Amino acid sequence: MTQQQIYLLDAQATFNLGKRLGETLPPGSVILLEGDLGAGKTTLVQGIGAGLGITQVIVSPTFTLVNEYLDGRLPLYHLDLYRLSANEIEGIYPETYWEGSEVSPGITAIEWGQRLPYKPSAYLELQLSLSPQSGRIATLQLVGIGDRAFLPLISP
Repeated sequence: MTQQQIYLLDAQATFNLGKRLGETLPPGSVILLEGDLGAGKTTLVQGIGAGLGITQVIVSPTFTLVNEYLDGRLPLYHLDLYRLSANEIEGIYPETYWEGSEVSPGITAIEWGQRLPYKPSAYLELQLSLSPQSGRIATLQLVGIGDRAFLPLISP
């Protein structure tokens, strides 16, 4: 597993990290986002959308559970598991998005990804936490991805 920490001074830096991911991640990428309420998960997904060239306003799918944005370089599937139990999560079939069997391969960003009862075989785990100095720390870890071609995605 490869891990990298990136210090983010403000919301714009969080957005910019997401934008870089949106510009570089290949189809089929899955990002499991973790962090407290207000840590910047949705801001990061908004940046991913900007990097993909999505023109729609990206909002948290807390109450809709899944938002699909299809007008970018790749589709963006944005899931929020905050309010769901393990059984409810299974009921929305999240694997549909990372397997690409029923939807076009795109980028799947899952807020509160630690709540998944099962995970894809390969994903980017992205933890956002408050920095003791100021801003946030993004800890990125590639899980199940042995290809060194992905290393630039998490390099500063």
